[in-house]
Amino acid sequence: MMRKLVLLLIVLCSAVPAFAAGNSEAQDINICKNMRIQRYIDDVGFNILNANRIDKRMVFTYNEESQKAIMLTDKTITRRQIVIYENQINHIADLNELAAMLAREIVKGTLSYDGFARGFVTSAQMKFAPKKYELFFDKRAVDLMVTAGYDPVAMIVFLNKLGAQKRFSFVLTNNTVSKRMAEVYEYIYTKYPQFLANNSYLENKYYQNFLLTSENNRRLLQEKVRTYSQKRLKYE
Repeated sequence: MMRKLVLLLIVLCSAVPAFAAGNSEAQDINICKNMRIQRYIDDVGFNILNANRIDKRMVFTYNEESQKAIMLTDKTITRRQIVIYENQINHIADLNELAAMLAREIVKGTLSYDGFARGFVTSAQMKFAPKKYELFFDKRAVDLMVTAGYDPVAMIVFLNKLGAQKRFSFVLTNNTVSKRMAEVYEYIYTKYPQFLANNSYLENKYYQNFLLTSENNRRLLQEKVRTYSQKRLKYE
């Protein structure tokens, strides 16, 4: 597992010689760090693509700049280029969490190929009506993770770390993160219960926080299971 990825990479790079004359030691370390992060991203990303037999071409790019709050273009949709930014990678603690981040973007990129005008219409719908697609991305990404050998519970940890909580879901263009995590939890509970029965994230503080803040949502799920209900739950 890859704990505190960026710090680990800096340590690994500390003994690397200069790449070019005139570069400072700090620049050399930074170049090496970026190369190793890119290698991790490529390894996990292409593992997911190949394990799931995804025949739509995509590339993965690490950008050491921070992601802007509002992106004018979504490169995953427009160019099938999955860009991972430094302020995102700083939150990633292991390969499963990295797989969660990449799998969501891979689902989005794959869907952007489908439909009229080589996916142009579908891409526009994803961009301007993201709420409709968010839950699909999360759940389909869980499938990709499991097929590629990653722990899907990491999707909950990933969302809990990086997803800011909005006030109301029904008036927003996006779902609340608490709802998304609850939906993912139910999906794993229903389709991949073995990962919850042998939960490697039970001691993870971010997963423990999810358990703490999702008591009401999980109570709804328990009642649904107890009554054998098939209704769609309205998570908060």
